[in-house]
Parts: sequence; C-alpha cells; structure tokens
Amino acid sequence: MLIGELSRRTGVSTRLLRYYEEQELLVPQRDSNGYRSYAEDAPTAVEQIRAFLDAGLTTRAIRELMPCLCEKGMRHCDHSRAVLDDGLDRLDQQIAALTEKRTLLADQVDGITSQPLRPGPS
Repeated sequence: MLIGELSRRTGVSTRLLRYYEEQELLVPQRDSNGYRSYAEDAPTAVEQIRAFLDAGLTTRAIRELMPCLCEKGMRHCDHSRAVLDDGLDRLDQQIAALTEKRTLLADQVDGITSQPLRPGPS
C-alpha cells in the first residue's frame, strides 16, 4: 500500500509516517518508480508505534522493539524486556508524581469548601 492509503487507514499524517521512516520505526519497500510501498500489516505497526509513544517510550527504544513484534504480540528479543521494564518504571514515576499533584489540588479544594464564605466587598 502507498503512504497515502496508510495515512488514511491509520489517521496518521504522511509527514509523520515519513518521520517514522527517518527514525527507522517503519521500513517500507521502494517500488521501481521510487514510491514507498508498505506491507499489509503496516497499519498494525503504526498503531503499535503510537501506543509506545503514548506510553512515553523514546523513538530509540521503539526502534529496538519493532523487530520483536509479531502477530501475537511481543516475542523475546535481546533487551526487549529491559526496554519495556524501563518504560514501565518511567510510567510508574510519572503516575506517582501525578498522584502527588492530584492530592495537593484535592487538599486545596477541601480547604476551600470547608471554609465559610466571606462576604465580598460592598
């Protein structure tokens, strides 16, 4: 499939698909006319790339993981477990930081609602 069709099927811009190619996350074949030709499973690969990016993985980490993908999910490759564990650790740290910030805001809301209303300026 050509890049335009892949873009339509995934909702990802052609510019971003070219960026994925530059980063070696997607590797299309080249037709004799020079057009990019993507495999039928390319939409699945694009979805996986988007999911990894949304999870906070770097393009470098994703580049290491992409060859490890198969139809049934992730198969073991050298360092795939370490890359995924690092990603989970970063997410856990972000969740902890967000939980702390949420608690701070919730405490502020509780403080506001527990205080009697003061009359405004007349």
